[in-house]
Amino acid sequence: MASDRKLRWGVISTANIGRAAVNPAIQASANGQLLAVASRDEGRAREFARLAGIPRAYGSYEALLEDADIDAVYIPLPNSMHREWTIRAARHGKHILCEKPLGLDPPECLEMEAAAAANGVRLMEAFMYRFHPRIDAAMRLIRDGAVGELKLIRSAFTFRLTRPDNIRLDPELGGGALMDVGCYCVNVSRTIFGREPVEAQAFAEWTPNGVDAELYGVLRFGDGLYAQFDCALNCERREVVEIVGTEGRMNLESAFLPGAGETTIDEHHGRRDNRRHVIAGEDEYRQMVEHFADCVLHDRPLRYDATEAGLNMKSIEALYRSARSRGGPVAV
Repeated sequence: MASDRKLRWGVISTANIGRAAVNPAIQASANGQLLAVASRDEGRAREFARLAGIPRAYGSYEALLEDADIDAVYIPLPNSMHREWTIRAARHGKHILCEKPLGLDPPECLEMEAAAAANGVRLMEAFMYRFHPRIDAAMRLIRDGAVGELKLIRSAFTFRLTRPDNIRLDPELGGGALMDVGCYCVNVSRTIFGREPVEAQAFAEWTPNGVDAELYGVLRFGDGLYAQFDCALNCERREVVEIVGTEGRMNLESAFLPGAGETTIDEHHGRRDNRRHVIAGEDEYRQMVEHFADCVLHDRPLRYDATEAGLNMKSIEALYRSARSRGGPVAV
């Protein structure tokens, strides 16, 4: 693609995450253009497009994929639909940014990755928090010895659903606390440690239809490294990451959705020398879509590929196996 081109996007679904966050980020990006949106209801697609200033609207996902002007698609469909529409998009030659979790299990992720490779397109899981400069700042502080020898990561992502018909509570759609928000806790632990866990242990509280409303997990990474986390769909909203070492600890509040304003890293060393690092605000969604577009337009490697997404699902799968066996430890 020519270096001065913009990546032309289509969005498969009128889901709220697209409307509220990713679609505006594409429209604000320096190297992208939001060209089309699709819904299974053409009237809904047209109204969505009109309100959002999107030029084209389609009454089926397949019709959008057949639009030759579209280079890439963003897929915010329910989890159970990611595999099908990622593979269909790849076969139409579209690059794909897909909401997390990429697939329902590691084999699905591998199949999606293979489809992308076979059709010469890029595929990335949309964990937007990794593109916020605060994560990079935290990693630099760790490398510079701010907490000493790294030992433990504690994290939480919880919020309260109020509608019993929410798709996150539907087992057929890949619902559950771990799949929806706990996946962030797993991912941030793997990202910060820079390695894969070797053992998982988890306890869950299940809804009557069989999804985890709450899950409490431990991941053992070997060499004395551990991650502890909790996630829930029925608790007060919490987003926090605590990074603990032999010489100090760091706290990241609003860890996954900090907003576009200034953010902080609070560094603690007992009762002495506590510091607050202020990080300039960024739209993490815009950073994500601009990175993806840059990699497509200039043939550069993605910072995170589908193999990485499959490894995250490998940990999630182990946590579910443990939770379903009453918290017994299982190998990852």
